[in-house]
Amino acid sequence: MNAILIKLFATALTLSQVTTRPDAIRTQFDPAKDGPEVVRLLRDGCAHMRKAFDIEDINLDDLISTAMEDPKAVAGESKLLHGLDIGELNTSYKQFCKGENPANSPFVARDVIEFYNKAVTDLPDANSLKTLRLPGATTILDERGKRFSETFEPNGRRIAVPIGEVPPLVQKAFIAAEDKRFLTHHGIDERGVIRAFIGNLASPGRPQGGSTITQQVVKNLSVGDDVTYERKIREMIVAARAERVMTKPEILGLYLNGIYLGRGAYGVEMASRSYFGKSVKDLNVAEAALLGGMPKGPNFYNPDRYPERARERRAYVLTRMKEEGAITEAEMNAALAAPLGLAPLERLRQDAGFHFIDHLTREARTLAGLDSLTAGAYTVRSTLNAGLQEATEGILQESLSRYEASTGRARYEGPEANLADAVRRIEAAAPAPEPAPAPAPEPAPKGKKQAKAAKPAGPKPAWQRALETARLPLYDVHWPAAVVLSTGGQGGVRVGLADGRVASLNPGAARGRLSPYDVVRVKLSEGKGAPRADLRIRPQVQGAVLVMENRTGRILAMAGGFSYPLSQLNRVTQSVRQPGSTLKPVTYLAALNAGLQPNTLVMDARVTLPPIGGVGDSWSPKNYEGGGSGPTTLRRGLEHSKNLVTAQLLKGGIAEKAPASLQKVCDIALDAQLYAECERYYPFVLGAQPVRMIDLAAFYAAIANEGQRPSPYGLESVTQGEKVLYQHADRPLARIGAADRVAFYQLKSLLQGVTQRGTAAALARFSPFVAGKTGTSEDENDAWFSGFTNEITIVAWVGYDNADGRRRTLGRGQTGGHLGVPIFAQVLQAAWANGVAKTPLSGPSPEAKPLIADAAIDLRSGNRVSGGGFIEHFRLSVDGRLADTRFRLVPQEQIYAMRPDSDQDGDALEGGPPGENPGRAPDEAPDSDRFDPFGSLFGRPEPRPYARRAQPIQPPDPVWPGARSRSPFGDDDEYVRRPRRRDPDYPFGDDPTY
Repeated sequence: MNAILIKLFATALTLSQVTTRPDAIRTQFDPAKDGPEVVRLLRDGCAHMRKAFDIEDINLDDLISTAMEDPKAVAGESKLLHGLDIGELNTSYKQFCKGENPANSPFVARDVIEFYNKAVTDLPDANSLKTLRLPGATTILDERGKRFSETFEPNGRRIAVPIGEVPPLVQKAFIAAEDKRFLTHHGIDERGVIRAFIGNLASPGRPQGGSTITQQVVKNLSVGDDVTYERKIREMIVAARAERVMTKPEILGLYLNGIYLGRGAYGVEMASRSYFGKSVKDLNVAEAALLGGMPKGPNFYNPDRYPERARERRAYVLTRMKEEGAITEAEMNAALAAPLGLAPLERLRQDAGFHFIDHLTREARTLAGLDSLTAGAYTVRSTLNAGLQEATEGILQESLSRYEASTGRARYEGPEANLADAVRRIEAAAPAPEPAPAPAPEPAPKGKKQAKAAKPAGPKPAWQRALETARLPLYDVHWPAAVVLSTGGQGGVRVGLADGRVASLNPGAARGRLSPYDVVRVKLSEGKGAPRADLRIRPQVQGAVLVMENRTGRILAMAGGFSYPLSQLNRVTQSVRQPGSTLKPVTYLAALNAGLQPNTLVMDARVTLPPIGGVGDSWSPKNYEGGGSGPTTLRRGLEHSKNLVTAQLLKGGIAEKAPASLQKVCDIALDAQLYAECERYYPFVLGAQPVRMIDLAAFYAAIANEGQRPSPYGLESVTQGEKVLYQHADRPLARIGAADRVAFYQLKSLLQGVTQRGTAAALARFSPFVAGKTGTSEDENDAWFSGFTNEITIVAWVGYDNADGRRRTLGRGQTGGHLGVPIFAQVLQAAWANGVAKTPLSGPSPEAKPLIADAAIDLRSGNRVSGGGFIEHFRLSVDGRLADTRFRLVPQEQIYAMRPDSDQDGDALEGGPPGENPGRAPDEAPDSDRFDPFGSLFGRPEPRPYARRAQPIQPPDPVWPGARSRSPFGDDDEYVRRPRRRDPDYPFGDDPTY
């Protein structure tokens, strides 16, 4: 049996059942036994359809005869009947519609039944439509209540409204245009099917549908829109069943809320807002008719591109509405003369904040109890500072790209897209219309020169139009996209920009590898007469930044990675990394809470801590450079990120025994919610246990708040219409009770010193306003900076994901001070530029102030001085006196015994002999604590201010282990200089001091 004839008979079998016995539709037949039943159903169906033909005044016999004589007279160029023998069709017609029993019948019941049975397998349940809730478009507002973005599922940008809120006028417009017998048929309109079928045969072109509103609902929301006979069979059955379980208003409501109407809008409410800037309840006759005509072809009748087509379609709908009595003739004529009245087309392209929107979705699930933000049309108020968010993403992207370019790691892997095919299509199409001539300039006022007439802008070049319509994969990258117009030669490499300008391009790593019409990302700078562009290459390294309000926990900006399309992993909330030295403040907080003062002397020297509980190995950490600098103050130990000082604090500085000290550090970390569990091993104090960025940020915000920890959040409220589904409740901040306010304030002061003199001294110009800590994990896997002002906390991280099993580090010298600090500085300035207040770091709170006394000290030695000096903040003892703990950990007698002129001065330093200065970056000051560590302790004068040198002093050649040299101490012993190392948090070149 002919394949097309099988499909036609199976479709006819379906149509026969849904029109003659809709309450008893069979979806399975026995191929061996049910042949006679199928023949009977087909004959009943044909008799029913002939009545419909008579109503439509169509002579089916004449149509068949004409087709027999000349098939093209009926089918034309239509492909509907290609491959079908018209003679077989005529024989089948006689068999089932004339009651004849031809001997040469092509009909084989088994073939038809098998096709039909397969087509209706796993048929959707029509009852599911009755309870269906259409997904909607949720509007995301920023902190100011301005629209930031929309989030919706594919084909789900809608705002569903109850059918009762859709005016009858709008309902009638759609019914008149799409299904005039909607209120009377039972899901299938036989007359509409016949009219569409005959029309498609007689007039090939845009096909007529013939589907009812019910069928369109089923197609769009249940069985799918495949263009197959199988889909049509399933659609008719489910539509007939839907009419039995749903009311007409329910069906119409699903249709009006589900249909696509152009401009990216699904449903009449979203379409009304998109086209006219108003709710559907406010539409007039002309506007209702325009929307009513859109389902037939939203792109074909697009009023933005084809206004004349849109007017013609609107006129047809208005005529149908008048014929059906929905409007008067006067109303029709007025609407025909009305302008289209379209609101400006609003581009819906979001280009920032995708990781943040994902975070909002998770918060909506956990806080507001919503399964999804796209389950309905909600309005979500967020904490986001839109300007700061976009700036933060741009800063991170530029910083990551510059890092790889500066380290030689940038690898050009091809363009983001190539527009050659699009350019050819545009050039082959009709030329763009000539622009209107520029208006003549108005006469200049007396005494002023006449302005030159502006040259009329020519039509946009094909490459520019192609770039405007291109959908680039990295849609959230903030570098401008550019099209390669020339790849070399006398003019060099030149690129075209979206605004039509042409720039010269420095291709960098892509030199010799660019092709015409490649799309690349560039960094623009203004040159003489024309812009200049530098190529920007997508980096492999990753990064993340979080900006959060200290007093509220409101997330103002969140960049979870380089680009959301490349990786949806949010490195702010969904990954953990070793924090390195950014965790050291926890240990210093424990020491300050135990009563140590910022000027307490601690030995920056070798230390070995015993195994915890007698199990495992002892721990002997090292400074990054390998050695120590002798006694130093607690303040300077943190400012310069000394590993050995941090470890020494466990040895009696916090508790009597190291394991007990570690436990107190863990207690603070757990109380601060940095971790759910604390791994009790000594390297924990140096940041060996991975942490989430968002938890680290909350801890630093707590330091700014003197121990009051905020809970970070991004979701302010969720509403649906007038109903409030969720509202963030303002609660008092949780206090970290493992340390008191005095300790937190002293720690804040120490961290401000990090930005004034320490590993983040690159921020010295901001130091009155900021405090923070650099961090670099082992082997430079992670580079951090966590800092805060009175108002906000900013955390920046850079590192490789290493998810592919390859072990990639950032490289020697790529530290938190080198990579994290510059990102922090730029984001901080962007925050100030986007409304965040800029205020000097505040003093102690009223609760802490009575327990603190300020006194002047010598910054290097910690000695109290009578005049001048550095103002240090001391804890007062219970009797109100300033507690002196300077020599609690390093007895004064030991200090005198370690004077450089003593017999033991050779033990004072571990990294090299006294007085040796093994090389410094050109902008660095000498560190007298390193090369004369006790000078300030014993009243020796401070070194003179250093001068900036034009050329760095080269360090001496290193002497590696195993080499022999004369001892610098003047004896003949063998002296082996260890390989010189450098602290990962020190940002100033190669000085090995810290």
